[in-house]
Amino acid sequence: MNAAIIFGLLLALMLTGMPISISLGLTVLTFLFTMTQVPLESVALKLFTGIEKFEIMAIPFFILAGNFLTHGGVARRMINFATSMVGHWYGGLGLAGVVACALFAAVSGSSPATVVAIGSILLPAMVRAGFPNRFGAGVISTSGALGILIPPSIVMVMYSVATNTSVGALFMAGVVPGIVLACVLGGVTWYRARKFDYPRQPKSSWGERWKTFRASMWGLLLIVVVMGGIYTGIFTPTEAAAMSAVYAFIVAVFIYKDMGLKDVPKVLLNSANMSAMLLYIITNAVLFSFIMTNENIPQALADWMLTQGLGPIAFLLAVNILLLMAGNFMEPSSIVLIFAPILFPVAVKLGIDPVHFGIMMVVNMEVGMCHPPVGLNLYVASGITKMGITELTVAVWPWLLSMLAFLMLVTYWPTLSLALPKALGVM
Repeated sequence: MNAAIIFGLLLALMLTGMPISISLGLTVLTFLFTMTQVPLESVALKLFTGIEKFEIMAIPFFILAGNFLTHGGVARRMINFATSMVGHWYGGLGLAGVVACALFAAVSGSSPATVVAIGSILLPAMVRAGFPNRFGAGVISTSGALGILIPPSIVMVMYSVATNTSVGALFMAGVVPGIVLACVLGGVTWYRARKFDYPRQPKSSWGERWKTFRASMWGLLLIVVVMGGIYTGIFTPTEAAAMSAVYAFIVAVFIYKDMGLKDVPKVLLNSANMSAMLLYIITNAVLFSFIMTNENIPQALADWMLTQGLGPIAFLLAVNILLLMAGNFMEPSSIVLIFAPILFPVAVKLGIDPVHFGIMMVVNMEVGMCHPPVGLNLYVASGITKMGITELTVAVWPWLLSMLAFLMLVTYWPTLSLALPKALGVM
């Protein structure tokens, strides 16, 4: 009964158009003051201990690094390198977009940042080269979602905070699925470009490729700094985030010199705004999770599912449907912070690996970012292309269908996610 009241109140507040963070906070406060006897002191203590996690510090650092890279000319150099490598194939600029998104995802940790950085440069170039606007928008909107699957990923840090799963193991587990999904999206791009005979770029010489690689090398080295540092144990994921922010600052300001020191305060302010928004959501989600646990809702749900004889296969299918539905009206951070504490205990009881479950949730978030009505990537792409959301929805469907097929693969073939972290000994 209490579960129905909590979720009914949350849904009602969200339907009014209220931001998810405020909806969560009001739901928690209403329930605390009217329907429970929980002492406020314990709530305050839980709030403090819930956000007093070392992993949370990684979020503002990764956001800061992504902002330095977005404004610092790294994206343009990555696009030039990707174009020199695959531009001569069918749909060359589109394929270059997929490769550039995958590379930028590996240094930014954010999907919207990837769409902005790559899309704002590549989409006008694709239109000038003779590609339809829809084709470019479809490629970039979906490939930008790689930002939360290829590590480092802010959404993975959120999942780690919500479930106490190792961030390092999650990062390593995202590498192979991220590369496979990039190949899938590239395959769809190539097939459609060949089918409609879209333009191809002149083939670059190896000298030109080496030149573009050297130009983008400082940005690409950040992948080595972050992943290499975590894998070798030189620093934790949180320390890697701090290192990436410092490194991105040095590259943008002193090496590429696309940013002046006078631009740094603006980047810091933007990063602080975004970090404050996410931390506010986390704070309210921690309280929401506390209420759910206090009312014994996750445990009751786990017991009910087990008594119904729901096995891992049926449970994972139900989770996918639930998360895809949630993706219709919530953004990824909120979905992870609300649903992970509820579904995680059930997954553990059914013997599902926490890291595999986390990667599956992240792929669900990727799909949610590419379809209306709340698909963040669609809104970002709409701002760049000046296309309406309906038109963009039509544009992304071939890639979206391939992402749904990939979601099934990740869900029911855990080895895809777990082979690398097991081989590296991080889990």
